Amino acid sequence: MVAPLRLLAVHAHPDDESSKGAATMARYAAEGIDVLVVTCTGGERGSILNPKMDRPDILDNITEVRRQEMEKAREILGVRQTFLGFVDSGLPEDENEPLPEGCFALQPVEVAAAPLVAAIRDFKPQVILTYDDDGGYPHPDHIMTNKISVEAFEAAGDPDRYPDLGDPWQPLKLYYHMGFTRARFEALHTAMTDRGIGSPYADWISRWEDRPQKWEVTTRVHCGDFFEVRDLALLAHATQVDPDGTWFVCPRDLQREVWPTEDYHLARSLVDTELPEKDLFAGIHTDEVTRARH
Repeated sequence: MVAPLRLLAVHAHPDDESSKGAATMARYAAEGIDVLVVTCTGGERGSILNPKMDRPDILDNITEVRRQEMEKAREILGVRQTFLGFVDSGLPEDENEPLPEGCFALQPVEVAAAPLVAAIRDFKPQVILTYDDDGGYPHPDHIMTNKISVEAFEAAGDPDRYPDLGDPWQPLKLYYHMGFTRARFEALHTAMTDRGIGSPYADWISRWEDRPQKWEVTTRVHCGDFFEVRDLALLAHATQVDPDGTWFVCPRDLQREVWPTEDYHLARSLVDTELPEKDLFAGIHTDEVTRARH
């Protein structure tokens, strides 16, 4: 028997899955690929970023509210989802500020990776998505998410590591999200400016001036048809996403025209594949699924 194709995405907080790779996941799920989101923390220390939701009744129940939001987003994307159960570390205002005791980012990597190893062995994905070693941006939970994803990718197939967490299963490819690149935002900014649409991206672009891109884009997944699904999933995280904010300023039709892909860096591969890719499953063969990519 050949295993069906499965994709596992590892994220730090509820809402990260909808802002990073959501259209990719929705596309693969619509094609019949089994997709699982693993959320490391409950987002307990996240701020309320939508002023319309900044109410005491929500703040007092933020953990449960964010779980409910995650469930709505999961349904919209058509994926499965599970929490690892770690506690949000928060984002320190000062780099010298100590992190809260017991939080996710302070766990030993082997401890924090254990439930992810168990999830991989149970779900049996061929492909794993995660953040780069800078976390995509330097949130301590995002950096820890990268660390445990790399650890679990390497350990899940080794019968001598984490021996009590199920039968070994070796994922074949590990990708880093590359959705927030200077090239993408420059393209969108130029297109909006040329059409007389006010662009919010000038400040974003300026942040890259002294920060060269560390990882190259190796893989572009065409998923423009699922940008609306992505946006609906984002809006489901109502405490975290302002519907009048910058996420939704660029018209979707313009995004599809200018940048219809979500982009990734192939960080680890145990199969032969030719770069650049247009499919996360490139090089992975199965008799159960035959798909033409375009």
